[in-house]
Amino acid sequence: MPDPVNGPPDATSVLLPGPWTHRDISANGVRLHAAEAGEGPLVLLLHGFPQFWWTWRSQLTDLAAAGFHVVAPDLRGYGASDKPPRGYDLPTLSADVAALVRALGEQEAVVVGHDWGGLLGWTMAALHPRTVRRLVVLSMAHPRRLRAGMTDPAQRKASRYALGFQVPRLPERRLTRADDDPVADLMQRWSGPAWTRTPDFAEAVDRYRAAARIPQAAYGAMEYYRWAARSQLRPDGLRYARRMSAPVTAPTLQLHGTLDSCVLVGTARGSGRYVAGAYEFRELPGIGHFPHEESPTEVTEAIARWAA
Repeated sequence: MPDPVNGPPDATSVLLPGPWTHRDISANGVRLHAAEAGEGPLVLLLHGFPQFWWTWRSQLTDLAAAGFHVVAPDLRGYGASDKPPRGYDLPTLSADVAALVRALGEQEAVVVGHDWGGLLGWTMAALHPRTVRRLVVLSMAHPRRLRAGMTDPAQRKASRYALGFQVPRLPERRLTRADDDPVADLMQRWSGPAWTRTPDFAEAVDRYRAAARIPQAAYGAMEYYRWAARSQLRPDGLRYARRMSAPVTAPTLQLHGTLDSCVLVGTARGSGRYVAGAYEFRELPGIGHFPHEESPTEVTEAIARWAA
């Protein structure tokens, strides 16, 4: 439920100040908000659930200082971006981001994706290969590997949370109620223990909790999960799975925390079979599902090295 005194936060609440600028960009028929910093080769940072562009706060400034033009959009349905009633399937979302690259005046970008952003990175590399110069994926298996990983009882148990997102309306109510806290619960369970004891973790939870209560943001976030589940046996989902068998030719770096309890290391590790270009898989000891926030310096250095 919204705050009875102040009401829910509006989309402008995510326009947080810092050493970056905010802009709106039209791409694939939607308006996407983005934070950007720096000049040089384009690096696109794609967030996951339950986050928004601010999750990349450290990488925005540090990659800009390293000589890159860094852009972190709010994906369709999130933050200050448009929240249309449909378009939350991976082919459409990847087309959003491919169009964003062109709208920024570039033909290609180094694409960095975490969680759902990682699925988008994999999808862009397969369906829009000319837009992806290099790929960095955090905390997410290749879509076909993730699908196959559901035969593992441990991964099925780790993904059980998503079953609760399939029913209509109820998940949105939970995400927007002031007396319930699924965002904090998931982040606590998915994060490495060292980060959860820091003030930075508490601030992140507060930011993501508030962003989930922006009108229609919870609906958009849940539609990602609903499409992923319901498309498994539908023609659009089967067609997507076939298209994702195309080998990824972009040089790909995969970073995965050893304590990730959302997408297990064993599930992610088999993704290299779908990469035809240069490939590196790196495990991050003691890190959970949010490596770029739990160990920002290590992750930024890895991205900068791969991007260069």
